[in-house]
Amino acid sequence: MNPSVKQERLQSRLVPEMQEFRDTCQTLQLATIDKEQRPTASYVPFAFTEAGFFILISDIAAHGQNLKANNNLSIMLIEDEAKAKHIFARRRLSFEAQAKQVERDTEMWAQGVDALQIKFGEIIENLSNLGDFRLYQIQPEKGRYVKGFGQAFDVNGFDMVDVVHLTEGHVQRQKEQAEG
Repeated sequence: MNPSVKQERLQSRLVPEMQEFRDTCQTLQLATIDKEQRPTASYVPFAFTEAGFFILISDIAAHGQNLKANNNLSIMLIEDEAKAKHIFARRRLSFEAQAKQVERDTEMWAQGVDALQIKFGEIIENLSNLGDFRLYQIQPEKGRYVKGFGQAFDVNGFDMVDVVHLTEGHVQRQKEQAEG
């Protein structure tokens, strides 16, 4: 089969699957970096639009402080443990990303807050009016979609195109021979 035809088939099957997975998730796992370059793991509810992921977080939170100091982060959407077929192979979609703080009273602010409010209700109106809460727009870059064992795919950008199947699998450990 022609490699480009195979790529088109793979992409036409996986892109809708990844989008459906993204749309069923409510939270992003975040890996942010503090001023001393130490990592912090956390999570945050999100909304997704054609402009990317939107998150609303407090400056008081460690990840809020980290994003003000360093806008590089990693994000991950991951299947609920209770729904996973196997705990070692939970479905997940992760990206290296950039977070951009969205200024209040702008069109992008309104778009992000509206998307969050549609998804999570009136709590967003309350949080967005607090002075320590900031809206961030996250632009995913290079990523990976894992469906299960032996089913990992590299993806690019938040539109999730250019899917590349990773063909190098796990390597079986060779038994060590007993000495002498």
